[in-house]
Amino acid sequence: QVHLVESGGGLVQAGGSTRLSCAASGINFKINPMRWYRQVSGKERELVASISSDGSTTYADSVKGRFTISRVNARNTVYLQMNSLKSEDTAVYYCNTHRTEVMFWGRGTQVSVSS
Repeated sequence: QVHLVESGGGLVQAGGSTRLSCAASGINFKINPMRWYRQVSGKERELVASISSDGSTTYADSVKGRFTISRVNARNTVYLQMNSLKSEDTAVYYCNTHRTEVMFWGRGTQVSVSS
């Protein structure tokens, strides 16, 4: 069974920081790309950040310079450090990976940024 379990998030004031974690099981974590998506109610889920097996990272323009994705393979965990948070960052954040053509998602964690 593949499981992705997010933790962290909650209510954060604008300009503040928080870190999301995603613990993975049921996959060969060290060879899998890992991604963070987010979704606002009524809008399409969007890719926020990704990290490859070799540590190469990609970010959405909207979060570049503020968010950092990282992974600790020994813990089967991917992180999203979120700094300088804006109200526009309010969303449900989802951990994601794939195995062959199948996509796997965590249940999501809410991040709410207040002014």
